[in-house]
Amino acid sequence: MSTTLTMESTVQVVPVHTARLRAAQDESRAVKVVLISIALLFFVLFLLLPLVLVFMTAFSRGVMPYLSALSESDTLHAASLTVLVAVIAVPLNIAFGLAASWAIARFEFRGKSILTTLIDLPFSVSPVIAGLMFLLIFGRQGPFWDWLDANNIRIVFALPGLVLATLFVTFPFVARELIPLMQMQGSEEEQAARVLGANGRQMFWRVTLPKIKWGLLYGVILCNARAMGEFGAVSVLSGHIRGQTNTLPLHVEIEYNDYHTVGAFAAASVLAVLALLTLALKLWAERKMVQDGHRG
Repeated sequence: MSTTLTMESTVQVVPVHTARLRAAQDESRAVKVVLISIALLFFVLFLLLPLVLVFMTAFSRGVMPYLSALSESDTLHAASLTVLVAVIAVPLNIAFGLAASWAIARFEFRGKSILTTLIDLPFSVSPVIAGLMFLLIFGRQGPFWDWLDANNIRIVFALPGLVLATLFVTFPFVARELIPLMQMQGSEEEQAARVLGANGRQMFWRVTLPKIKWGLLYGVILCNARAMGEFGAVSVLSGHIRGQTNTLPLHVEIEYNDYHTVGAFAAASVLAVLALLTLALKLWAERKMVQDGHRG
């Protein structure tokens, strides 16, 4: 009798358990569909649609007006100046990032936590505020103006000011990629190389750099993208002088304010292409980092 009751209760429990499991699976599928739909909606509205509209507006009058807008002297100068600023700023950021990450990951010293925190300062300071800081330091009201003016050195409204502004907003990128990577990898191999007689240069090129190369490249890609697309800090220090201190993002603003729609969106399309290329390189570098991590 007891055996019969046990079998009946088991038969009753199994359908209930199965029903609950199916209900939970249906609920998880519904949540999955809703979350994916929200993500796709945001992607289309805030990323894909604006990019499509940029290219549609740039080519709204045909290919020839688009090419003509890109071949204007002001546009070409803005593009070349943008590249020049990036070419100067990115190597300096690489040097700073390597030095800071090596010091923080390999040594203990007083003020280490402060240095680590200050590296993130540009992430919390508005680029416009950063530009104003340099304007106050090197402008006419700044403490160095008399000496700069006497020696005919121009920083504000000139190339050095653009480089300084770009350096400030971009210098965390390389360091922030390398610090956790070097801390995770440790220094055992470097110490072994030292014991075997390697000097500092040999240790860096043959031991350290191969281990961090993809993280370094990843940081350089992000740094270069920010350098070429920076607007706020550069806008404050540039003076918006056509053909002299306008980078490509500033040129887009000026063309748009002057109602040169095709010219503005043609230049914007170049920045959009650079952004897409940066994304592709970023994904490639991430894949290489993951592959190296699995090998290690």
